[in-house]
Amino acid sequence: MENSSLGLDYFTSAPANSSTSLVYGFVIALFSLFFLERLFQSRKNALPLPPGPRGFPLVGNLLDMPKPTDFQAHHWAKHKDLYGPISSVSVFSKTMIVLNDPEVVNDLFEKRSIEFSSRPQQIFAADYMGWKHGTGLIKYNDSLRFQRKAMARILGTKSAAAQYNNLQEAEVGHFLLNMLESPQDLRQHLAKEAGTIILKLSYGYTTERSGKDPLLSIMNKAMEDLALAIVPGRYMVDNFPMMRYIPEWLPGGGWKKDGRRYAADVKYTVETPYKFVQKQMEQEKHEQSYLSQALETTEDTPMNVRNNKWTAASIFGAGSDTTVAVNSAFYLAMALFPEVQKRAQAEIDAVVGSDRLPVASDRKSLPYVDALVKEIIRWHPIVPMGLPHTNEKDAEYKGYRIPKHAILMPNVWLFTHDPTVYPDPFQVRPERFLKGQTLTAKNPPDPLSFAFGFGRRVCPGKLLADNTVYLTFAQSLAVYNIAKPVVDGKTIEPKAEFKASVISHPADYEVSVKPRSAHHEKMIRALEEKFPWQESNAKEFMEAAAS
Repeated sequence: MENSSLGLDYFTSAPANSSTSLVYGFVIALFSLFFLERLFQSRKNALPLPPGPRGFPLVGNLLDMPKPTDFQAHHWAKHKDLYGPISSVSVFSKTMIVLNDPEVVNDLFEKRSIEFSSRPQQIFAADYMGWKHGTGLIKYNDSLRFQRKAMARILGTKSAAAQYNNLQEAEVGHFLLNMLESPQDLRQHLAKEAGTIILKLSYGYTTERSGKDPLLSIMNKAMEDLALAIVPGRYMVDNFPMMRYIPEWLPGGGWKKDGRRYAADVKYTVETPYKFVQKQMEQEKHEQSYLSQALETTEDTPMNVRNNKWTAASIFGAGSDTTVAVNSAFYLAMALFPEVQKRAQAEIDAVVGSDRLPVASDRKSLPYVDALVKEIIRWHPIVPMGLPHTNEKDAEYKGYRIPKHAILMPNVWLFTHDPTVYPDPFQVRPERFLKGQTLTAKNPPDPLSFAFGFGRRVCPGKLLADNTVYLTFAQSLAVYNIAKPVVDGKTIEPKAEFKASVISHPADYEVSVKPRSAHHEKMIRALEEKFPWQESNAKEFMEAAAS
């Protein structure tokens, strides 16, 4: 991710014919209004904010903020020793509340969920990129309730999620086949596996067997752009909303050009697959999917059309990249902790045997593999700082003021790396989640309770994602050995390093992935007959896009 220097680079270039006096007058007026607003608010409110570092006039704690390239959770974890379980910083007009204790998160996001279930205003991503109706960014309102209810209907229960077991098993099987052909392309194969499952589920769309797929490519690009845009500090307008009134040609307005470019991409990403499903249904060629069911069961009103479009797109956003991040962390961990891999393989061999692959119904009989899923999610939580919540009214917590529209950030990474709760937190030790073999006096919290969000913003697709991850882990272990690569006789040591992003992936690494035996290779190849490749819908999608 490039370092945007908190977006200040936009102030460094101006058209040659711009009026310097106009520029400075405009900026000074904005800062003056901001300062007066803050002064009024500070006098109006008597309760103190949670403790935090002392700020400077106007900019507040701008200099205390992590850079976009910093691993945010590590930065904010330091606040716990300095200021306690809840702390705060203020940048321009924004107050950020850092939650470094799961008990505080439970108090606010669970027990008081009706107060703390909205999302902070993401001015750039929502208003300028066009994501304001996306399920992940939308405020707590009727549209959100509609979207979550619709998602829960097809994803939110075990019985609802179970209807996709065959789809998941087929695509995990295709992933194993792809790994046999080109194991060096692990990251691409994981992305193809996760994306194909979600596109089939959301739109009834079948991706290309190999090479780039048009729909998968645009969806992945849109999610990458969004992940960059919502990094705190990436765009100054999110911290200083008055910047939205700066014309694009003035210094400080250059980010609007980015917004226009992204907005066109986002519109295409949301509208075009919707058109594809409509055309498939008109021709009675569609496969059953979330969107086809929604179109059949909801009235054709402008609000329903909008919500159906955005919910379908949001399912991809919530379930694709996150699944890739977990599965990528798993492959890295198996190379780094071979004794864990051997124990999991031994359990699979003993319970399932070597004549078939483990499936969803085997999970209860594979407690170590089930514990491994929990442990990988604990070892590297995919959204280390969670997704922020906000409150629509002023609130109070233990004598502290939480101002209206504060940004509340749960440090999920710190929760899962607390050595008093999870001893040896940087080691992968699935036995910590096995009954009778835990590493502490009492059973540790299930990290899945942190990983998929909190309160009324819990991910509706967590059961589906959890099953995809389990199947990928279990079936990979059943047929493959994952090891550190050996190049020219030297073992290459992968590093447990992770990227700084809202959804955090392992840094680039290399591992060796080989079939466990000739018999296991034969099992993999048999999957092509069991799950034959389907013809892609790429042609129909491009026709819909052109219409």
